[in-house]
Order: sequence, then structure tokens, then C-alpha cells
Amino acid sequence: MIILPVTAFYASILAFIYLYITALVIIHRRSNRIGVGDGGDETLQRLVRVHGNFSEYVPLTLILLAILEISTEISWLIHVFGAALVIGRVLHAYGLRHSVGATWQRVMGMMLTLFTLFGLASANLTLIYWLPFL
Repeated sequence: MIILPVTAFYASILAFIYLYITALVIIHRRSNRIGVGDGGDETLQRLVRVHGNFSEYVPLTLILLAILEISTEISWLIHVFGAALVIGRVLHAYGLRHSVGATWQRVMGMMLTLFTLFGLASANLTLIYWLPFL
């Protein structure tokens, strides 16, 4: 049995964040009686994008995190990437929820998310293709 405690930790935190974002969408829909679509409601449009953006980036990044955890015993590196993803997603969600414009939270959140995605992809490729030849 393969145990991935670090990935499980960050996946669980991210799942709770996802549930919170989902609840925000549901609550807003119910309180404004919007069953399908966004009804032209700007707040709902932003909440739906927060939810969608989260679900677009988190799954692939968690897969890469799990692959890295399987491939190496450098747990501090896995924690750096996991923490960066969590912080990035929280910042981005906060920034987008509260403004349609480019806020520092949205920008920093996306930078952390993309840094994590790029870093994990690079680390996995390095471990697989470069380190075996050293």
C-alpha cells in the first residue's frame, strides 16, 4: 500500500476550501432564487468563476504533488509546493470574490498557483529524466 501523507494533508485542506466555495455559490443562488446560470448577478458570476478556477487548477496540481511524493523523500519540498498551492488558491478566491478587477490577492494567488504547477512539473521531470543519469 502506498501512503501519501503530505498529499493527503493538502488535498484534504483543499477539499474543505472547495466545499466552502461551493457553499457560497449555493447560498447565493438560493437567497437570490437563481436556479440555473447566473441570472445576470455579478456576485454570482464571480463566485462561479472562483469555483470554476479552483476546480480547473487544483486537480492537476494535486496529481503532480502525489507523483512527486511517490518519487522522492524530500518532504519539505512537497510541503513547500502544497502550502504554496493552498495559499495561492485562498488568495485568488478572496481577491476574485471581492472584486472584478485585478487585485493583489488575485495576482499573487495566480502567481503562486502557476509557480506550484510549473515547479511540480519541473521537479517531476527532473527526478525522472535528469537525476538517474547523475
